[in-house]
Amino acid sequence: MPANLFGICFGLAGLAQMWTTVHELGETAQWPGVALWLVTAVVWLVSVVAYAQRVVARHVWRAELGHPVQGPFVSLAAIVPMLLGVALARYQRPLGESVFLAGLVLTLGFGSWITGQWITNDMHLAQWHPGYVLPTVTGGLLAAGASASLGHRSLSLVMFGYGVLCWVLIGSIVLLRLVTQPALPDALLPALAIEVAPPVVAGNAWLTLNGDRVDALAAGLTGHAVFMVLVQFTLIPLYRRAPFGPGYWAFAFSYTTAAGLGIRWLMAEQVRGRHELTWLLAILVTAAMALLAGRTVLALRRGMFLPQ
Repeated sequence: MPANLFGICFGLAGLAQMWTTVHELGETAQWPGVALWLVTAVVWLVSVVAYAQRVVARHVWRAELGHPVQGPFVSLAAIVPMLLGVALARYQRPLGESVFLAGLVLTLGFGSWITGQWITNDMHLAQWHPGYVLPTVTGGLLAAGASASLGHRSLSLVMFGYGVLCWVLIGSIVLLRLVTQPALPDALLPALAIEVAPPVVAGNAWLTLNGDRVDALAAGLTGHAVFMVLVQFTLIPLYRRAPFGPGYWAFAFSYTTAAGLGIRWLMAEQVRGRHELTWLLAILVTAAMALLAGRTVLALRRGMFLPQ
């Protein structure tokens, strides 16, 4: 069971958050988001239990966490509870905040530890891949948005600074690796979709901090997000080379969260036809996720999803 299997619950969390946004904007009922959050929680719990059983049985905790390919994806096991905590806080505030805080502590702890491993170990630039932005960059920026949603503005600003500075540092190394080193192995090519996540998550976090008002920073972050989305179209030939497996779920969170940012912009700017465009985006993204989930189930039944 590879650690990037946590990308499934992470992608489901992105879809749940998108439908929650659509509900909060008054476009749909509450139940689609609630149902998806419940599914996310179940998939996360099953994934954590299965993964923990494997690494404990084989006594490979340190090797798994510090693995140059799979290690960064372990952070998703801590990041998803932060998002679940925010969703839970809408109904049970104390319990939701406790879940969020536990996820935040684990995210910061793992991000600090794995960054120390990158510094002290004999790392080579060719080992880096876009998943390296997950523990600190994506985790920090998601913590910023989650903190703002819960009303903790000071904590949100701290985590926003944390995420942005890690993005500048670690994102630069990842980009340098992508443009100067040999191409990623075919199985890792879907991880290129993670490059969309930092500007999209940062844009969502800032809009939440700023009360959904579009200012210069929000516009700049969204401009970068649009650029990274457009780059994705040029990568389609590479994606077609990748064998289907857990790595394909790297598309899920990045694209669902990008759709969520687009929906928030449509409403914030009062774009003509925003209601129809909101439903179009939501339906298209949900259909794509359904296809991805369906293909995953089919591959699992055939024994062709998980690596041997």
